[in-house]
Amino acid sequence: MKIVEVVAALLWNREKFLICQRPPGKARALLWEFVGGKVEPGETKGEALIRECREELGIEVSVGGVFAEVVHEYPDICVHLTLFNCQIASGVPQLLEHNDMKWILPSQIPDYPFCPADRSILAKISAEAH
Repeated sequence: MKIVEVVAALLWNREKFLICQRPPGKARALLWEFVGGKVEPGETKGEALIRECREELGIEVSVGGVFAEVVHEYPDICVHLTLFNCQIASGVPQLLEHNDMKWILPSQIPDYPFCPADRSILAKISAEAH
């Protein structure tokens, strides 16, 4: 199975971070995730992340360093997910593609069903918040 490069943004607003709920009808429908998506041919990971945040939330982000990386195999796809520390440079997040979005505290992570690929990353966010 070929590995798909996926990027995502870890966006903080003080002590809360942004999570988005996948739309119904897509793979892993209604599970929660970080904003992001597939890296297109010819794009750097940073360029892909800037484009995805613009398309999905209508915001411009500045991309910082890598927070975490994980390879996860789903039944239909194998992803290499790179989560970057990001900041909103301009705009206010809007629901352009997702079903819902929330700013949550690390302590609220267990309250939301996340995509399996995100679980080890969420554990790291949780651990670093204590």
